Amino acid sequence: MDTNTDKMESGFPGRKLENDEYVCEADGLVYCSKCHTPRQCRKHIGNREFTPFIMCRCQKEAYDAEEAARAHREFLDNVSRMKASGLQDKELYACTFANDKGYNPEIRHAHTYVEKWDEMLARSTGLLLWGDVGTGKSFFAGCIANALLEKGVPVLMTNFARILNTLTGMHFDDRNQFIDSLNRYSLLIIDDLGAERDSEFSKEQVFNVIDSRYRSRKPLIVTTNLMLSEMKNTGDIARKRIYDRILERCVPVRINNQNIREQIASESMKQAKNLFS
Repeated sequence: MDTNTDKMESGFPGRKLENDEYVCEADGLVYCSKCHTPRQCRKHIGNREFTPFIMCRCQKEAYDAEEAARAHREFLDNVSRMKASGLQDKELYACTFANDKGYNPEIRHAHTYVEKWDEMLARSTGLLLWGDVGTGKSFFAGCIANALLEKGVPVLMTNFARILNTLTGMHFDDRNQFIDSLNRYSLLIIDDLGAERDSEFSKEQVFNVIDSRYRSRKPLIVTTNLMLSEMKNTGDIARKRIYDRILERCVPVRINNQNIREQIASESMKQAKNLFS
């Protein structure tokens, strides 16, 4: 039996040296042959001395790399789950800054919102994205949703038509629980306000959702085809209560009058014609 093994068996019974280890003659501890840092240390408890094994530098680096990779995989899995929950319309997956074609100069405000998210969250600052049909309001909001989800921020992007379908037929207590559940998300995005049914039940539930979000002091983003003047000057008391809550917490951003849907459709038609020419 060699000297190193003798030392090991006398200092730490039952522990054999690995092929990449050696015992340092200076302190009698086990070292790594690769990085030449200790794999053993001395501990004193009372009058007793212990020499537990530890990770050397290269083992610690490998362990840290594995842990970082595992944590990254868990983060990506969590983002995937949050997207599945938060983006209820799968077409929203394509609403990303990377897919922005530069049609809408107001998109810079979306970048700013994401960059200053911590401040927006702390101040409960939301956005009211208003303008004509087809100008890119949903894309704007979807870019924010995807960018924040990629950072691990819980976001729900939905619309009142879907919310009202869920609430219809529910018991009063169940409705309240469902509305409260929307506040689990750090950011709630309501797409296409004003497109829902115009009934007393509808207006009551829309107010309940907006008011609940207002009282939660969490940010809200709303998109609508309504004009800002309509929201500020409505004669409908029920809707005025809704709009006042939104305007108190959401910064109005007008999305330009360029009809992006028509432009994209026109470009697609040109490309299709070229295929047949």
